[in-house]
Amino acid sequence: MPNDAFWAWSIIVAATAGVIIRPFRLPEAIWAVLGAAALVLFGFLTLREALDGVEKGVDVYLFLIGMMLIAELARLEGLFDYLAALAVEHSHGSPQRLFLLIYIVGTLVTVLLSNDATAIVLTPAVYAATRAAGAKPLPYLFVCAFIANAASFVLPISNPANLVVFGARMPHLTEWLRQFALPSIASIVLTYIVLRLTQHRALKEETIARKVPHQKLSRGGKLTAIGIVAIGVVLVTASALDKQLGLPTFICGVVTAALVLLLSRQSPMPVLKHVSWSVLPLVGGLFVMVEALVKTGVIGHLSALLHQAVSQSVPQAAWSVGISTALATNIANNLPVGLVAGSVAAADHLPVSVVSAILIGVDLGPNFSITGSLATILWLVALRREKIEVGAWPFLKLGLLVTPPALIAALAAAIR
Repeated sequence: MPNDAFWAWSIIVAATAGVIIRPFRLPEAIWAVLGAAALVLFGFLTLREALDGVEKGVDVYLFLIGMMLIAELARLEGLFDYLAALAVEHSHGSPQRLFLLIYIVGTLVTVLLSNDATAIVLTPAVYAATRAAGAKPLPYLFVCAFIANAASFVLPISNPANLVVFGARMPHLTEWLRQFALPSIASIVLTYIVLRLTQHRALKEETIARKVPHQKLSRGGKLTAIGIVAIGVVLVTASALDKQLGLPTFICGVVTAALVLLLSRQSPMPVLKHVSWSVLPLVGGLFVMVEALVKTGVIGHLSALLHQAVSQSVPQAAWSVGISTALATNIANNLPVGLVAGSVAAADHLPVSVVSAILIGVDLGPNFSITGSLATILWLVALRREKIEVGAWPFLKLGLLVTPPALIAALAAAIR
């Protein structure tokens, strides 16, 4: 190993560990930016190369901004609180039915607003509604965590990692659905079945109210709901026309937020204040670190190994890369793993089943552990705000039960 490559990789490993572990409780973005800056300061990347890396993430930044704006608007207008309360009322006092309804709502939010929205804004709403109903919130909060990843490859817009893996090579919508419709159904259904079985005893002992106090959905909330549907239509259309999703998402998010705030005569400051802007430098720093991996030959080496595996057996290569990617997301988080996997996939004309397996590993694999994806980390942050602590080991024990059946079923559907 060349000496420069060794030290560059050491910086990347240390920065990635900082993102996951958060020493001194510093935000994840700080560690990613420090890692990127160190690579430039020590001469492993030129400033131009670092800026090129940052520039490659423009579509992702625009996508995230648009989604975060509309998600925060929905939270402030009480849309998610309303949906969670509605789920309680339609459960008719049945914890099992409430569990299923929250799972359905979580699926829809993930599919149409991305998994980060499920983690950031649905989680607090579910906590408030279940507490008001007299239920123990944790079984229902686990729904938010697991469905955020399990349903995140239904559509290209369901997970920012999808943009990271495919970038400008995003499949046409009909091709996407052909590749991922069955794996998504398998992932969602199997995750529900196993998660429901693991929570059987807790739900059986529950007694919940048939109604919870909640306000009627405001005009702003109704407009936001209409805006979300419109955004879904626009983005599905953009995907069908084989257009990049970042700019349409950004425009839709800004226009919807502006219209709702204008009609409601509200200041935009509350929305802008609560958007998680730190996600943008976090992703930018990760793009720079992947640029260093490209320069030091890591991407080329991984690409050569995958090409060799494909030449021997496409199904075996797909299974191997899918499982390996899923496990890797729990060691290094799915955003950096997705960036590396996307770079590897771009280096070769790989079979469709192999690329599908990579994406499933990146999207669904993080359900093993509490640090596997940005969405799960955001879910954990939302829980801590409510003074709920979920340790790494309890989550891992649950993840080891829930994730393997869904992962195997999804990969089997993709590699068929």
